[in-house]
Amino acid sequence: MADFTEPHRGASPSPPLLAAVELARRDGDQVLLTGVSLEIHARDRVAVVGATGSGKSLLLRALAFLDPIDSGKLLWQGREIHGPEAPRFRGCVMYLHQRPALIEGSVEEILRQPFGLRLHRDKVFDRAAIIARLALVGRGESFLESQQRDLSGGEAQIVALLRAMQLAPHVLLLDEPTAALDAQSTAAVESLIETYLSEQPTQRAAVWVTHDRAQAQRVASRWMQMRAGVLSEGS
Repeated sequence: MADFTEPHRGASPSPPLLAAVELARRDGDQVLLTGVSLEIHARDRVAVVGATGSGKSLLLRALAFLDPIDSGKLLWQGREIHGPEAPRFRGCVMYLHQRPALIEGSVEEILRQPFGLRLHRDKVFDRAAIIARLALVGRGESFLESQQRDLSGGEAQIVALLRAMQLAPHVLLLDEPTAALDAQSTAAVESLIETYLSEQPTQRAAVWVTHDRAQAQRVASRWMQMRAGVLSEGS
């Protein structure tokens, strides 16, 4: 059984928060992932770059235990994840799509939604904390009254990030979260993510898929290259 308590701390070396070991997936004769291995430690900011169709999004979804794999394994703090543990695991490792799906209603209703799920019933919506995060991206308390239908692409991405961050995941898997945003919105999203990760650096990390090498250099401490389902150190 995987340990979903707080990440290990102390003087002795600890296993990575998240590790993929020789992940592979095929679709008929098409190879989608081949022998993908990756370790994500606390404090890591890992960028994954590569062409469209190279397998970047599939990799993130596999890391989040959202898509099946044909072989290999996924480890949380050194222990293999199995199917029945997936919901709790996804509370620790969260995948965010570049086009977030938000329910209809106000921003506050969207942010309160996860707390109605059984998985998060031990957590409480913290309105003050959300308002403090909104201030970091130039939004006031009144933004909580904004309707989903009126949000810009950048605002929708900020709401999706806040919805995830309030649940305190340890690893954020970010699938081109700024791909369709203007420069100002991109800067706000990058700042929000970095602030979140820095609040508890010994417990948090991120993997960021991007087409933008300049962004990869800006947001990541290391970066990887994806080519035809093969992951390698960036060059």
